[in-house]
Amino acid sequence: MNGNMKFAAAVVVGMLCAGFNASHAQTAQRVRGTITATKGDDITVKATNGRTVDVLVTDKTNIVFGQPMAITDIKPGDFLGVTSVRRKDGTLTAYDIRRFIKPSNPGHRPFDGRSDQTMTNANVSATVQGTSGRELTLNYEGGSQKVSVADTAAIVSLTPGQRSQLTTGSYVSLLADTGSSGKLEARNIEVRNGKEAPKPPR
Repeated sequence: MNGNMKFAAAVVVGMLCAGFNASHAQTAQRVRGTITATKGDDITVKATNGRTVDVLVTDKTNIVFGQPMAITDIKPGDFLGVTSVRRKDGTLTAYDIRRFIKPSNPGHRPFDGRSDQTMTNANVSATVQGTSGRELTLNYEGGSQKVSVADTAAIVSLTPGQRSQLTTGSYVSLLADTGSSGKLEARNIEVRNGKEAPKPPR
């Protein structure tokens, strides 16, 4: 990957993770789900909350692709975005792991405002094979988290994406604003193969 592509992907990842300023936050919509149809510049997404959403992909839409990777490819020093379920005993089980090109929005916080799920953006300080599977130790300024990785966890490395990867059956996580026409217009899209969609463990 050349320097320009790395920079572009890093910018997109930063916006995906950090969000936008207050003026954008009032209008931006987060949509996660599966593409069920494509037509020209439009994609139709069956969202995880059951809604069906039509989204316009423009020339200004930034796209990143989640390239599948093995957990053994995760090394100390990698910067990850880890979505986890918080168990009743307080332990964390990761079900979605994304490796970023560069650090962005480090910290540990509730995921989508939920008390039973968390998002940790942090550097890997250790990877070990625990009694219940692989464990990651994640460090960020002011704290650290130890996370076990579910056998079914989706693990991807974010790379520059292309519009041609927005195909029926693909999983997307996107941020969109309402355009002047009244239609949702995607600002940023993370796309991955449908089988790599996050699946929270029960």
